[in-house]
Amino acid sequence: MLKNIYKYIAIGFISLGSIHASAQTQAADSYFEISKNMEIFTSLFKELNTYYVDPVQPGKMMKKGIDEMLNELDPYTNYITEEDIEDYRFQTTGKYGGIGSSLRKKDDLLIINEPFENSPTIKAGIKAGDILLEIDGKSTKGKEIDDVSKFLKGSPNTSLKVKIKDPITGLESSKVITREEINISSVPYAGMIGKNNEFGYVRLTQFTERCSGLMKNALDSLKKTNPAMKGVVIDLRFNPGGLLDEAINICNLFINSNQLVVSTKGKNEEWDKTYKTAGTPWDEKMPLAVLINRNSASASEIVSGTMQDLDRGVVIGQRSYGKGLVQTTRNLPFNSKLKVTTAKYYTPSGRCIQALDYTHRNEDGSVGKIADSLQTKFKTKNGRDVFDGGGVDPDIKLEAKESLKIIETMIMKSYTFDYATLYVSKHPSIANANDFKLSDDDYNDFLKWLDGKDISYKTKTEETLLQLKEMAQKENYYEGVKQDFDVLQKAIMSDKKADLMKNKNAIKRHLQDEIITRYYFSKGRLQNQLKEDEEVVEAIRVLSDNEKYNKILNNK
Repeated sequence: MLKNIYKYIAIGFISLGSIHASAQTQAADSYFEISKNMEIFTSLFKELNTYYVDPVQPGKMMKKGIDEMLNELDPYTNYITEEDIEDYRFQTTGKYGGIGSSLRKKDDLLIINEPFENSPTIKAGIKAGDILLEIDGKSTKGKEIDDVSKFLKGSPNTSLKVKIKDPITGLESSKVITREEINISSVPYAGMIGKNNEFGYVRLTQFTERCSGLMKNALDSLKKTNPAMKGVVIDLRFNPGGLLDEAINICNLFINSNQLVVSTKGKNEEWDKTYKTAGTPWDEKMPLAVLINRNSASASEIVSGTMQDLDRGVVIGQRSYGKGLVQTTRNLPFNSKLKVTTAKYYTPSGRCIQALDYTHRNEDGSVGKIADSLQTKFKTKNGRDVFDGGGVDPDIKLEAKESLKIIETMIMKSYTFDYATLYVSKHPSIANANDFKLSDDDYNDFLKWLDGKDISYKTKTEETLLQLKEMAQKENYYEGVKQDFDVLQKAIMSDKKADLMKNKNAIKRHLQDEIITRYYFSKGRLQNQLKEDEEVVEAIRVLSDNEKYNKILNNK
């Protein structure tokens, strides 16, 4: 008996030793492959630089080579050069040194697009629509936005001289802009909504440093002026994510301390972590609605997924993006950095909401979605079914509004932007942000201004017909059905002027957004949109009905 036990123990040690030896061999092979390929790459680069017939740009070539290499992985693993560090910091902090305005390009001209409230641009007397002709004596004609933006950014308290052309009068003038630290708030608007202003609303655009503090301050302010507040709507639509710690802190505003929010698992054990709330909640019982859409990603999905898993709030909108990956920044030589995916994250129920499988690519190199058949069912705290592998699925699903081709055309050709510039020149002031509404007379004036301008575009039906025609030609069916195609094409050809009336409400809404931004900036635009916002209206309806709210969260 003892002999057999010793025999099995010996076999066990031999097996463990074999496994250990195998692991060592695999590690050695891996290191050899890395060393070999690095030596080949270094030698190739040196030979190319020495013998290629024309001069090469080592930095540019290396950047392209690294980017192509990283393209084999996921799109979130990026090489950040010293040149791009400021842009990276802006993404995490919301701060940068500059003039406080975005630009747009029209033909070969650069236009001031949207100056931020109280920005150096506004203080210098420059407005949206002005044409940027020169920066410090250098012409901007034909330049790209990214290139010019680098000249506009810089240390606070430094100045630059620009030449501006008024698009209405054609007058040119010189302006001096003194750069400042521009701080883009991740909470651009917070206010009260509902028939009797009984619900708080907070918009969060990105998870930057201290955004949880901004949200808490906004909630405190709303509660102070509206002590009878009955619920809160957190708007995470179009929020691409950001800092993991801030997502946890925001969850902590609505759930008690020591509650699991998210866990991460990576190839290395050091990335296997759990993250729990650590502070006192702002309010752990007040009814909550979280708005998401197809562009809500990463940290937005941690917050919405956690609220859903813990049955803390009702999630409303469209299925989120599905980014369940965690990135860490690693320092590289010469002030460059590598942002690398190190782990996947899991919500409290244990699900990972990653939608795309970057590990197993298709034969053509494309990335496929995780199949529904491979998705796993998980349970929320109250026993509701939730699934992994495809983003956060809302408790109340609302159809996303498809963008209209006619509006896309007007944006691309700057028609609504240019008309807004003209409108502002004729109207020194408008009604407050909450009440402003574009009248039918205003819209008719816009149509008159638009008359004679090219608004041609192809509808989706026309594009599909064109694809069908091309396929018929390739397969030699077209000649036999050519007459039918022609009849069908004429029948579905859009009368573009008729579309201006058929889509009047949508075009009018877009034009109204463009105009109100000129007077009240992004904050006013957001405030003005709320009354007609379908997701916000639905959130108010659910929060107003305690029975429905509780029924959703309690799986009844």
